[in-house]
Amino acid sequence: MGLQEVEAALRSLCPEGEELQAFLSRMDPDYFTLYSPAEIADHIRMAASLTPAVPGAVKIISKQTDTFEFTVVAFDYFSEFSILCGLIASFGLNIQAGNVHTFSDESRAGARRHARRKIVDVFEVSLTAGTRFDAEAQQRFSETLLALLRLLDQGEDTEARDQVNQRLVASLSQAMRPPGGLLQPLRVRFDNRRSARWTILDINGKDTPGFLYAFSNALSLRGIYIHKVRIQNAGAEVEDRLFISDRRGKKVVDAREKKALRISAVLIKQFTYFLVRSPDPAKAMAHFDQLLDKILEKGHSRSLVAFLKKRETLHLLARLFGTSDFLWDDFLRIQLEHLLPLLENYKKKPLQIGKETIRRELRRALRKATTWEAQKEAVNAYKDRELFRIDMRHLLDPPRSRADFSQALTDLAEMILDEAYRLCQAHLGRPFGVPRLEDRSRCAFAICGLGKLGGAELGYASDIELLFVYAGPGQTDGAEPIENRSYFDKLGQEIVHFVEAKEEGIFHIDTRLRPHGTAGVLANPLAQLTAYYAAGGEAAPFERQALIKLRWIAGEERLGRAVEAHRDRFVYSGAPWDLAGALALRERQRRELVPAGRVNVKYSAGGLLDIEYAVQYLQILNGDRKPALRTPRTSEALDALYRLRILSKEIWTDLREAYLFLRALIDALRMVRGNAKDLLLPDLDSEEFTFLARRMGYGERDWERGRKELAEEIERVMSRTESDFVRLFSGLR
Repeated sequence: MGLQEVEAALRSLCPEGEELQAFLSRMDPDYFTLYSPAEIADHIRMAASLTPAVPGAVKIISKQTDTFEFTVVAFDYFSEFSILCGLIASFGLNIQAGNVHTFSDESRAGARRHARRKIVDVFEVSLTAGTRFDAEAQQRFSETLLALLRLLDQGEDTEARDQVNQRLVASLSQAMRPPGGLLQPLRVRFDNRRSARWTILDINGKDTPGFLYAFSNALSLRGIYIHKVRIQNAGAEVEDRLFISDRRGKKVVDAREKKALRISAVLIKQFTYFLVRSPDPAKAMAHFDQLLDKILEKGHSRSLVAFLKKRETLHLLARLFGTSDFLWDDFLRIQLEHLLPLLENYKKKPLQIGKETIRRELRRALRKATTWEAQKEAVNAYKDRELFRIDMRHLLDPPRSRADFSQALTDLAEMILDEAYRLCQAHLGRPFGVPRLEDRSRCAFAICGLGKLGGAELGYASDIELLFVYAGPGQTDGAEPIENRSYFDKLGQEIVHFVEAKEEGIFHIDTRLRPHGTAGVLANPLAQLTAYYAAGGEAAPFERQALIKLRWIAGEERLGRAVEAHRDRFVYSGAPWDLAGALALRERQRRELVPAGRVNVKYSAGGLLDIEYAVQYLQILNGDRKPALRTPRTSEALDALYRLRILSKEIWTDLREAYLFLRALIDALRMVRGNAKDLLLPDLDSEEFTFLARRMGYGERDWERGRKELAEEIERVMSRTESDFVRLFSGLR
C-alpha cells in the first residue's frame, strides 16, 4: 500500500486533526510500511491522549505462549530508549524484535502537545525462565513506565536512570550466571551512506540481558541521540540497527568518535556479564560508564583497552566499582598511566609488604623531589596509591585474614609518619637547627599511636590518633634558635599538615587525646607527660583507659619505649579505678550518641565498644598481676583473658566472633560512606541495607534472603554481646 493509500485509509479511521497531520508529515516513510492503517490509527489515538500529566501510553498484547507485543507511544525525551529497554529487562523480559520511531524535527519551547516530538516504539518480547508477566505485572509495568516518563519530563534524567538501574540489576542477579569459557565477540559497524540523515550503527553478537539498555545509556551519556532502532534476534544472536546522530542532529563522522563508540560497545557488552558478581551492580555500571568517559576523553591506549577486555579485569572492576564510592574516587584520582600497572600487578604484591619495602619505595619516590612541596606531594601520592592497593587487595581477596589487612594499613601509616618526621625535621632544621637539651645533647622526639593505630587495628577510613613527646626543655642550635617547646610544637604542626587526608576520615590525623586535649600543647616533654598520667595526676579515668592503646610507632625508639614503660606503670598500677563511672559513661554514650529507634554498630548496646571496653576494663582490673594483658591490641588481650581464665570459653568465643563480625560490618559501611563517623545501620528495608548485605557476602543470588540473613545475624551478635557485657560487669559496679 502506497503512502497516499495509507493516508486515505487513515483519514477514514481517524478524525481529521493535527495529530494525524503530524504523523503524516513527521514520521519516517519506513514507519508506514511496517504497520497497517488500523495499527497506525491506534498509534495516533494513543498520541492524541498524551498530556504533560500523562506523557506516555502503553498497550500490551499477549501474542502466544510467553510472548507479548508492547506498543509505547510517548513524548520524546533524551535517553528515553535506554530507560525503556532497562525497564523491559527489569521485568524479566527479553526483546526479540522491535522498531523504534521518532518524529523528525526538534520540539519547540512552548509548543502545543501536537507539535512536540513523539516516539512510537513497538517491541516483541519473550519471558525469561522463571518469569511471570500476568495482568498485575503488566499494570505495574505501565505505572512504572509512566512514573519514569514523568521524571524525564521534569528533567530528572539521572533519577530515572538510577531507578531503572536498581530494578534491572536485582532482576539480572537472579537471571544471569557468570560466563564460562571465552567471552563472545561483538561486531560493530558504522554506515554513513545508506541513510541521508543519520549514521547507521549495526551491532551483532551473542545476546546478553541488559546489554541494549547499558549501551544505549552509554550513548546518551556521550551525547548521541537515537532516532530509530530495528531489533532482530536470531536464536542467541542479536542484530541491532540504530540510527543515530550527535546532539546537533548531525551524522557521526569523526573517526575518533566512531572508534570511541565501538570501544564503548565492546567493553559494555563484556562488562554486563560480570554485573551479577558486583555487590551493587547499578553502582558498578555507573562507575564503569565514567571510566569509559575518562578513557575516551583523554585518549585511549591499546594496552589499556586490551587489558579492560580481559575476563579477570572485568571481574575485578565489577567488584571494585560496585562496592565503594570512596574507593572509586580513589580510582579516579590515579592517573590513567598508573592504573594499568596498578590493576595488573595488585596480586603480585602481597597484602603486607613489610616496613622495609615501604621505606625503600618511599625513598625511591622521593628521588626526584628536590623541593619541600615536591617531597610532600611525592609522599602523599605514594600513600594514596598504596592505600588504594591495600584496600583493593583486601576487597578482592576477602578470605585473607582481617589482621593482615589491619597490619598492612598500620605498617603504611607508621612508615609514612616516620618519613614525614624525617622530612619535617630537616625542613625546620634549616632556620632553627637541631633541638638540644640543657646539657647540649640532642633532644629526642617520639610519635606514639593511640586508638586503632596504637592497637594495629586500622580499617577502612580509620583516623590516625597520635601523641607527640620530646625528651625535655632546651633550645635549638641554628641561626634562629628557639625554645624546644616552640620547636616541637612547630614540628608537630608540620607533621599534621604534611600528611594529607584525601577527605575527612581517611588517614585523618587526630591529636585530641593528648594531655588536656585541644587546650593542651601539641607536643609534651616526657616529664610533663609522666606527671599528667600518674596517681594524683590530672588524667581523668577515661584517659587512663585510652592509654591502654598507646604504642611507640616513629621517631627515637629509646624515648618511645620509655613512654610505653610509663604507660604500663600508670595503667596497670593496681591503683583503684572507677569502674562504676566507666560503666555510667558507656551508658551515657548509648543514650546520647544513638538516635531513638536506630542501631549504631559502634555505640549501641552490643556494639563494638561493648567488646573493646569490656576487654579494656578487664585489662586495667587485672593487668597489675597479669603482664600478658599489657597489650594495646584488642585481639591479643581478648585471647590472653581466656588463657588466664578470666573469661569463660563461652564468653570468649562470643566476644571474639562478635569482634570480627562487627569490624567487618563497620568496614562494609565505611567502604561506601568513606568516613569513620556515620556507623548507623541503614533502614532494614532499604536498598542501602540490601547492598550492605551483598558487600558482606549475603544473598549473592537472592537479595531479599541475604538482607534478612544479615539483619538476623546483626540482631543475634549484638544481643549476645550485650548479654555478655551485662554478665561480666553487673556484679562489679
